[in-house]
Amino acid sequence: MIKHIHPGMPAPDFTTADMHGNPVALKDYQGRKVLLSFFRFSACALCNLRVHQLIGRFPAWQSQGLDVIAVFESPEPNMKQYVGTQDAPFPLVADPMALVYRLYGVETSEEKVQATLADGDTKNVIAQAAAAGFKLTPEEGSNFHRIPAEFIIDEQGIVQIAHYNRLLTDHLELASIDHFATSL
Repeated sequence: MIKHIHPGMPAPDFTTADMHGNPVALKDYQGRKVLLSFFRFSACALCNLRVHQLIGRFPAWQSQGLDVIAVFESPEPNMKQYVGTQDAPFPLVADPMALVYRLYGVETSEEKVQATLADGDTKNVIAQAAAAGFKLTPEEGSNFHRIPAEFIIDEQGIVQIAHYNRLLTDHLELASIDHFATSL
């Protein structure tokens, strides 16, 4: 069983690279707030919709001292082909071996994927993704059963919010992130 991260815990440090080869180390964000978002795979329409939403809010968040790091369980070439086309102003990290996922206890669950598919609101979210230009696309070798998670980390590297999705679609509310970004 993978250990979940809880509020009040130090955020596990990691060093990796974004999809362009630039170094990304959590310790380099000391003194700034961080939204660390774990997604399924780079072709996931629902994940791409969420990245699109984060991109839209990022300028305001960054001016308030909040940075974003987005992690995908996909190889770098897939990242560039799919989510990379959005030209996010924050690091998009390819973690095909799920090393950072394991540090944060981000789960894989066939049951939660099935529950998402059975949920009545899922069709609305898929329609929103399609309207934004993100269609349901399989990604060869992807972990279809990966469940997203998001963590808000304060300036001292302490987890303030640990959100493990119950469904693929129940991300941390954007209003909660907005509130954290504006807090002192």
